[in-house]
Amino acid sequence: MVAADRQPPPAQFPGLNGSYRYQKPMLWRRLQVERARGRAYQPRFEPHEVLGAWLGGLLAITALGLISTWSHYPLVVAPFGASTVLLFGHPTSPLAQPRNIVLGNTLAALVSAGCVGTLGASPWVMGLAVGLSIALGQKLRCLHPPAGAVALLGVLLKARLGFVLVPILSGSLLLVGLAVLFNRLRNPLVPYPHHWL
Repeated sequence: MVAADRQPPPAQFPGLNGSYRYQKPMLWRRLQVERARGRAYQPRFEPHEVLGAWLGGLLAITALGLISTWSHYPLVVAPFGASTVLLFGHPTSPLAQPRNIVLGNTLAALVSAGCVGTLGASPWVMGLAVGLSIALGQKLRCLHPPAGAVALLGVLLKARLGFVLVPILSGSLLLVGLAVLFNRLRNPLVPYPHHWL
């Protein structure tokens, strides 16, 4: 076989000098570019921040788990878990401020209790409660993503008005109080919260 008859193997192309070199497939290059963009955009955490977030989350969820069990709504720990990730993992986020946590969760609990009391607990009511919670959170500038889970769980658990006070309002206040105390002890130079109202 003559050298001119040979075909290059896949993913190899002739270079300027006629020699063959390996070229990464286009998909691989695209993945590398996206990975670099993601790393540049996502926050980096120092080891002491990771340890502090772990300890804060442990203490907060333990306390909230006790409140949820006492109130006979044990599943409510789930949305509080998401709030805890925001509070202790990224306390500078606008969605992790006290206004967002307390008002967002409380509004969602009120919406879900109101929906259950007037419309029942069917699947479309779940969607209505979550949608109303999002709309109110945006309109009142207290959007808090875990509040969607509060609204959903409120309908799933057929929550009554007491659900708003215990475990939601009391749990949200406890969570914010723990976050304020914990962040002041951990790093007094980085203030939490950035704003109360």
